[in-house]
Amino acid sequence: MDNLKTQGISMPKLGLGTFRMQGDACRAAVESALSIGYRHIDTAEMYANEEPIGSAIAASRLPRAELHVTTKVWHENLSPDAIRRAFDASLNKLRLDHVDLYLVHWPSTAANWGAVFETLMKLKEEGRTRAIGVANFTTALLKIAVEDVRAPIACNQVEYHAMLDQSKVRAYLAAKSIPLVAYCPLAQGRIASDPMLAEIGARHNATAAQVALKWLLDQDGVAAIPKASRRESQQANLDALKITLDEADRKKIAALPKDRRCVNPGFAPAWD
Repeated sequence: MDNLKTQGISMPKLGLGTFRMQGDACRAAVESALSIGYRHIDTAEMYANEEPIGSAIAASRLPRAELHVTTKVWHENLSPDAIRRAFDASLNKLRLDHVDLYLVHWPSTAANWGAVFETLMKLKEEGRTRAIGVANFTTALLKIAVEDVRAPIACNQVEYHAMLDQSKVRAYLAAKSIPLVAYCPLAQGRIASDPMLAEIGARHNATAAQVALKWLLDQDGVAAIPKASRRESQQANLDALKITLDEADRKKIAALPKDRRCVNPGFAPAWD
């Protein structure tokens, strides 16, 4: 599987998203994913599933160096002391001595970004997270982090799929050589019923979802973390990597409406 190199880490381009996975079902899903070849697991303190994920990682007995684990701090915990407490709790639940990537999950108008990133950078210096980054950051907020604070941002994780335009954020990230990690890459199931994507898929002996996922993963500097709890879905996402899209396919996908946002950023006060 292809990896993205960023800020000293190597992140598999295809990972497993775990939002709304809970308890034993979450543990089983992560165990399944690891057993069939996934090496990138994405979680967050807000998901309340770090414990079962930690159990699944421990059960897999995979060498720690082979895994990429991302977790995130919630926007209510962005003071230095709260970040530390949240980080310690996450690491304890995951049963790990470090994570590979620690992200600010959502922006907050109350945050002192200098203090936030100074705290994250200290966690990195201590070797407790190998890299730091952000999620749901606009270009304006990215400029604060990257240009004003000069934080070593390893990625921006945002909603991105074949039905949502993220060209503005993508252009900024590309100019700074920062990867985009796409969550909701299948538009929470909407992709599966799109007739144009299904038509392209039929020509490649693939599903609409596989086509949309490969379209994302073909882009430079883009990783994707589709949620998949069933082994069949996890395998189908892995198999998407085998598809070869041509220029005609990409033009058809580019022509799809790009205004279908699945996650309403309205509760994130810093969104513009």
